[in-house]
Amino acid sequence: MTSPKKAGPPSSSNGAAIWIGVGAVIVVLGLVAVFFARGSGSDVVEGQTGTVAVGDSSTTMGDGGTGDTASGSETSASLPVYDATVNDDPAVGMTIPTVTGKDFDGNDITISGDDGQAKVILFVAHWCPHCQREVPLLKGHLDDNPMPDDVELLTVSTSVKPGADNYPPQKWLEGVGWSAPVLADDEGSSVAQAYGLSAFPYFVVVDGDGKVVERASGELTTEQFDDAVAAAQG
Repeated sequence: MTSPKKAGPPSSSNGAAIWIGVGAVIVVLGLVAVFFARGSGSDVVEGQTGTVAVGDSSTTMGDGGTGDTASGSETSASLPVYDATVNDDPAVGMTIPTVTGKDFDGNDITISGDDGQAKVILFVAHWCPHCQREVPLLKGHLDDNPMPDDVELLTVSTSVKPGADNYPPQKWLEGVGWSAPVLADDEGSSVAQAYGLSAFPYFVVVDGDGKVVERASGELTTEQFDDAVAAAQG
């Protein structure tokens, strides 16, 4: 009976191949670690929602927090929920809440009533069919009729739903050429709630003193939008 052959030591070429393979794995793991390290320290908004602060209170819904108000802080007076069926909007004459957050690229952005700037604030949701019609309409109109220097157009992306139409909202807005600054609301839609949003799209028109002049929801015609801009100017 022939004895089985004993396995000898691996050849030097096999050993070299093993070490090359191990080295490659280490390099790949190192690159992955660097990638995640950079991502964890980045200010770029992930998931298209961000951390926002309303007045002196902050929420961390966009970063996996609870959205609770910071201990001991005070919140600016929120606007009442908008009711399009009421002729006299109770928000008219109120100072808008100051909100801070970031745009989709992680740049700081603040919407405030104490900057002396009249403004029109547009709230949109990427999945809303009315917003999907309104934003391109206004974009085309603004190409031919830019905002006046004394009125600023700001946007709030809110009520984000991953997997719904036009997600992510950044890609949607960039795709239609929307150039107005966009604040990324948190997962709890804190900014939208503070401004009394009840339907999309939603407009808050503010004068140079930071006071609400008028509000509107639903699709506006370009003429109605121009009227809102004129109202902001006083």
